[in-house]
Amino acid sequence: MAVVTQFVVVRDGAEKMTFTSKAEADAYDKMLDMVDRLMPLLAASGVVTEEQQQEDLALYIAQQREQMLVALGAKKPTKPKAVKKSEAA
Repeated sequence: MAVVTQFVVVRDGAEKMTFTSKAEADAYDKMLDMVDRLMPLLAASGVVTEEQQQEDLALYIAQQREQMLVALGAKKPTKPKAVKKSEAA
């Protein structure tokens, strides 16, 4: 018999996602926290009026966190890794 450890992210009493590593579960939970903080901002903008669209946009922004930070100037873009040329014989 195998023992499997699972980490479940629960929000408002509902299971959102199950992970096999604590780090992945924590990262997902952090992303959901960002969504919760973005929702009032999007609602206050008046640009996106439907709650489902606000939630979808908040989720997308949270998923694209790194690119958003670069776009806002809060973070420098990462440089692509240099590819080493292999010498042909």
